[in-house]
Amino acid sequence: MLSGKSLLITGGTGSFGKAFIRTVLARYPDIHRLVIYSRDELKQFEMAQEFSPQEYPALRYFIGDVRDENRLRRAMQRIDLVVHAAALKQVPAAEYNPFECIKTNILGAQNVIEAALDNGVKRVVALSTDKAAAPINLYGATKLCSDKLFVAANNIRGARDLRLSVVRYGNVMGSRGSVIPFFQSRAASGVLPITHPDMTRFNISLEEGVQMVLWALQNAWGGEVLVPKIPSYRITDVAKAIAPECKQEIVGVRPGEKIHEEMITPSDSTHTVDLGEYYAILPMAGHYSIEAYCDKFSAHRVPAGFSYNSGSNPDFLDVDALRTLINGETQKAA
Repeated sequence: MLSGKSLLITGGTGSFGKAFIRTVLARYPDIHRLVIYSRDELKQFEMAQEFSPQEYPALRYFIGDVRDENRLRRAMQRIDLVVHAAALKQVPAAEYNPFECIKTNILGAQNVIEAALDNGVKRVVALSTDKAAAPINLYGATKLCSDKLFVAANNIRGARDLRLSVVRYGNVMGSRGSVIPFFQSRAASGVLPITHPDMTRFNISLEEGVQMVLWALQNAWGGEVLVPKIPSYRITDVAKAIAPECKQEIVGVRPGEKIHEEMITPSDSTHTVDLGEYYAILPMAGHYSIEAYCDKFSAHRVPAGFSYNSGSNPDFLDVDALRTLINGETQKAA
């Protein structure tokens, strides 16, 4: 799929970007060009210590911000595939600096689309978040806007061989700024802050996220929002798995947080199909019918009123399963 192709990833020095680059280099050693596009020169320098252009001649490190459309256009010259992972994603920071979040997550998304349209890119896959479903915070609202932009861009591609799609998933286990490294850093204090005793979240590993993006690059028809079938966990169980001896102190839900996250709302159910490993929320005004999509992928419609919620998810990780996964992630990072 990627053999002989040129691929650019925005936000390529983030947690997902590193895992994606590692997988691509291992699985597709004959990829023609792999461009890591990000705005942080220090992170690019640090990443180049692990992924050296001397060892991997296909690699290019490209300093740039998705807010800069001209720089994106230059970076995307002769690019076949784009993975858009750049985003401002810290909920409190977005609430305090709203337009900065809008400039990166919405205007930056449109810049990616315009550059892809003008450079003959064949496939674009944009990363989304469970917070984009029925959003109650600015971060989620900007990602919902971004999702809509990528879906709608399929309507203006004209005769171009271009397909743009979205992957939406929950918390990535062990990613920077997530609850697991936070609890690990606080364990020595003897107290772990719990926002709400009933709080749940979806869980996905970096490897599963990478595999989903690769699946979308190869298979997506354009306009889908793909959602993985993944387990949930309780925040209190994460605390027990990391530091069972610690006191759990209830500190209250932060502004913009939900008790449970959603990835598919009941309103989405009328145009959502079950692919087996994934769900796909299909465009309401796409260039193909739901029936044609189901025939192609042996999929079926979900029931009317269906929703995919971390609290009602039938698949939950218990304390032992969480501890095993967390220990595995810690060993990888060591």
